[in-house]
Amino acid sequence: MTKLQIGVVGLAVTLFVVLYFVFDTKPPEQKEVEKARSLTSEMTDIASLLKEAKDTLSPAMLSTVHAFEERVKEAGSDSAQVKVYEEMAGLWYDLGRPDLSGYYAMQIAGKVQTEEAWSIAGTTFTICLQTQDNPKVLDYCSNRAVESFEGAISLNPENLNHRVNLALAYTEYPPKDNPMQGILMLVDLNKKYPENTLVLENLGRLAIKTGQFEKAKERLEKAYSLSPDNLKVICLLAQTYESLGDAEKASEFISRCQAGK
Repeated sequence: MTKLQIGVVGLAVTLFVVLYFVFDTKPPEQKEVEKARSLTSEMTDIASLLKEAKDTLSPAMLSTVHAFEERVKEAGSDSAQVKVYEEMAGLWYDLGRPDLSGYYAMQIAGKVQTEEAWSIAGTTFTICLQTQDNPKVLDYCSNRAVESFEGAISLNPENLNHRVNLALAYTEYPPKDNPMQGILMLVDLNKKYPENTLVLENLGRLAIKTGQFEKAKERLEKAYSLSPDNLKVICLLAQTYESLGDAEKASEFISRCQAGK
């Protein structure tokens, strides 16, 4: 191959990379189709989950749910709808369906557009990830938790709690194509904010979960030095010292953990 041919091939490859990774080459029509398809898929998911949940309800409770749904249709303003959505979110949460509770919390967030509302929705979906075992439910809650915390971040990028919560949502239900995503996000946050107690606490908790007790000890002791009255850190250290066989330290922190509860 001549130098000219090599140069032409190199230029072609460069142009391909720039076009593929830098510029969005999808036409607007295709974007609209994909957006509509995504929305249709989401509505299909929630309709299916609602139907399955309603099939398990008693006639009296089903009547209550239907009454709420009618009230939403009759609500004359966004604020009136939000009030009904709040009641529906509470009802489904009490019925042990955080996926449906999260759906209505997300409707609230869409109406009020505050970081707190998006964070509540994301937290509700994360509880779903911690308590449910149906793969369809978990997929739904995982996607919506990420979307909700990203909504909170977009409104207040400086609030580190939202970024930590987003990472934790990924750790609760790791993506199949990137199972370490949540942990790597926390590690990256730790590099940027090495003295943030919340990040250290959760890295320590995840280290305990995976049996890496020395690493848990290192992170939790640093968190403790920064926030010696943090009960969560104290209780995690009690668990860590006990797992490492340090009876004296374990006893000290277990007593403090129990006293603080």
